[in-house]
Amino acid sequence: MDVNKNSYTFGFATIMVVLVATLLSAAAISLKPFQDKNIESEKKQNILSTVGIEVSREDAATAYEKNIVNTYVLNNKGEEVEGDAFTVDLGVELKKSADQQLLPVFESQQDGEKIYILPMRGKGLWGPIWGFVALKEDMSTISGAVFDHKSETPGLGAEISLGWFQEPFVGKTIFEGTELVSIKVVKGGAEEDDMHAVDGISGGTITADGVTDMLAERFGQYLPFFNKKMSEMIELPTDSLVLDSTMAFNLNTIQ
Repeated sequence: MDVNKNSYTFGFATIMVVLVATLLSAAAISLKPFQDKNIESEKKQNILSTVGIEVSREDAATAYEKNIVNTYVLNNKGEEVEGDAFTVDLGVELKKSADQQLLPVFESQQDGEKIYILPMRGKGLWGPIWGFVALKEDMSTISGAVFDHKSETPGLGAEISLGWFQEPFVGKTIFEGTELVSIKVVKGGAEEDDMHAVDGISGGTITADGVTDMLAERFGQYLPFFNKKMSEMIELPTDSLVLDSTMAFNLNTIQ
């Protein structure tokens, strides 16, 4: 065989390409179950983080089963429908019309109080951003928030995944009286007494605006659910509730 011929070179290259492609495909297939398991564990970690529970990936499944007491899927009317909340892909749902989207809810019980955890997804500067926000039983006060991203700029938009950005959301409220106002990420910093805003990210304005838009859009989708839950609470015996102005809701959409 003349190894100096072009046919030999092309033939050898073809064999190598096929061999390498086969090996890579085999590796991808064999590793996929482990990758899927890591993605599942990370998602459970993020959900648990919103209620103040930090665990390793190895312990995520056990902690999730212990602390997430209920999950369900809603339609745009706030009604429960068939489906698995954990496997709902918001990337897919957001491509649907608003009235066709599935809305997952995760419930946790912490210190005798029910916490509602809602998944979020939106657009950053360079790609999708996502997260989870936990609401207290008043359906307005945030008890925890976790955000992440695919490809935001390190040191700028990528800061949404850090504690300094997420922690100020705790204690903020998404309603002002009966109006759903969501939470805004404010460029230059929020007013100290503003219960509906947090500080923005220096140099990461577009990503921060993406978080603002994401929260407003997602909370707006859950508004019928908020109304339904608060109506149920108001009908309970008054001595079992501590009522405030945020408990009377209407069906107004976000302005």
